[in-house]
Amino acid sequence: MTIRLPGAEGRLRAYEPRSEPLAVTTGAPFTSRTVFSAAHVVADPYADVTPDGPAAVDWDATLAFRRHLWSHGLGVAEAMDTAQRGMGLDWAGAAELIRRSAAEAKAVGGRVACGVGTDQLTAPAGLAEVRAAYEEQLALVEGTGAQAILMASRALAAAAKGPEDYLDVYGHLLRQASDPVVLHWLGPMFDPALEGYWGSSDLDAATDTFLEVIAAHPDKVDGIKVSLLDAQREVDLRRRLPDGVRCYTGDDFNYPELIAGDEQGFSHALLGIFDPLGPLAAEAVRVLDTGDVKGFRELLDPTVELSRHLFQKPTRFYKTGVVFLAWLAGHQEHFTMVGGLQSARSLPHFARAYELADQLGLFPSPELAEARMKNLLALYGVAQ
Repeated sequence: MTIRLPGAEGRLRAYEPRSEPLAVTTGAPFTSRTVFSAAHVVADPYADVTPDGPAAVDWDATLAFRRHLWSHGLGVAEAMDTAQRGMGLDWAGAAELIRRSAAEAKAVGGRVACGVGTDQLTAPAGLAEVRAAYEEQLALVEGTGAQAILMASRALAAAAKGPEDYLDVYGHLLRQASDPVVLHWLGPMFDPALEGYWGSSDLDAATDTFLEVIAAHPDKVDGIKVSLLDAQREVDLRRRLPDGVRCYTGDDFNYPELIAGDEQGFSHALLGIFDPLGPLAAEAVRVLDTGDVKGFRELLDPTVELSRHLFQKPTRFYKTGVVFLAWLAGHQEHFTMVGGLQSARSLPHFARAYELADQLGLFPSPELAEARMKNLLALYGVAQ
């Protein structure tokens, strides 16, 4: 079994895939950390759609992937950035995804938390319209019985004049929420339209506003999800949280050390990289549950190179690599994405993602992954 892969310099090189996948087992629910995987959606490859039209989703395959994650003990963070929210999946599609995923979670005993945003707004809006849009989505999510994740809003970023507008909008929503929510801070590396969120491009000032929102309503905040790709900033932030408010790391560059924690605390997890890493990540957390931090790091540290590769700039296109690996792993029968986003990364990028994932043993059938990788290479004109 050898495969010729293109490198970044444009030359082909021989690679020998591993013959056996990593051995992982399912087990009891996690006890030391709460862990969510932000899950991708599977497109319907037979739908006659355009990249800028409504998404066509293969609901059976999409829900089957969520059952895969639940079977390993992971929670599903639904209708988030990884599901191409605002990058191919509009609010109508996200609402249907939330309804279906929440119903499936009830049926199989899985845990699900769903994104609440303002993406039904398609034109510039004022603060009252932003609040109303958030309220509509919050009502839908809570109506399904799922936990709500208040996502960062492009519309709020555009409408807000300063920190006081964020305090007003989020305070209004938290007073209305029936149950504690997760507050989501997504950095501009994931979405450039979120530059200056919380009223300032100065991250220290933005952090102060974020913490002011939480301090005013600690009983309505289950936790915060931070995706700034800055480990020290996350550590400093979680040390300032009120008692009982969790930090869910969204740092796809530094997650092993943040989840492992230090003498002053640790982060739980809500990560896009746990979509392709699901079984391995679950195995690592179960090791951590026994108190074996060293064993946890030995399992999870080697995955960081793959994660940093998938999340390299432009970071927002990491979803392409996530879906690519799901196809190679056999979780879907095609490499097609809503919005045509399968075109967002280069062939050398795919080749390196395949190599790194194979070295980790992520493919249940290495032979299937190799065959599919060769098919992709052939489409690009690479002969084997």
